[in-house]
Amino acid sequence: MKPNPEQLDILKELINIGVGRAAGVLSEMVNSRISLQVPYIKVLSPSELKQEMEKLGNYRVSAVRLGFNGPFSGSAALVFPPDSASKLVSVLTNEESESLDLDSVRIGTLSEIGNIVINGVMGSISNVLKQCINYSLPNYFEDNIINFLMTPKPDPNAIILLARTRFIIEQLHIEGDIILIFEVGSLDALLSGVNPGSEETA
Repeated sequence: MKPNPEQLDILKELINIGVGRAAGVLSEMVNSRISLQVPYIKVLSPSELKQEMEKLGNYRVSAVRLGFNGPFSGSAALVFPPDSASKLVSVLTNEESESLDLDSVRIGTLSEIGNIVINGVMGSISNVLKQCINYSLPNYFEDNIINFLMTPKPDPNAIILLARTRFIIEQLHIEGDIILIFEVGSLDALLSGVNPGSEETA
């Protein structure tokens, strides 16, 4: 079951609502307005996702991934391009980005951001489905993007929702990208819950 255009629009709106809630939490943390916007989402196979990410270059990323299960299952990852990761950690910790190497402060900060954004999005979806979603503990990675996508090797038949998210920290004139990747084990259950007419996001 692949999403039709109306379902895709609803999924995009749900993700926008979720990242909007996350932006509110992050804004309080940095005492500066942060806006998160989702310009587009795509439904891809693992091989298509790999091709999509290769367009951006095989650079090193910081990423947070956690598994979920419930009415549908899979894993969600928040992927930070290198400049974006350094800027976000610098703002949240008041440390110079040059001093932020692969250390506990960086890992802890990015893991917390990942938790906030992913839980915001999944909470938005679970509210519409009116069912609980259970999460595993988040795992933090630093690797090049292709290695990250291919570890562990994804099911070639998996359906992946890719949401490109733009973040803007207005007062500090910082912009960057966050990439949300959802590997969904049972997309049918998700789509049946977001059929046009079933949306309750008001």
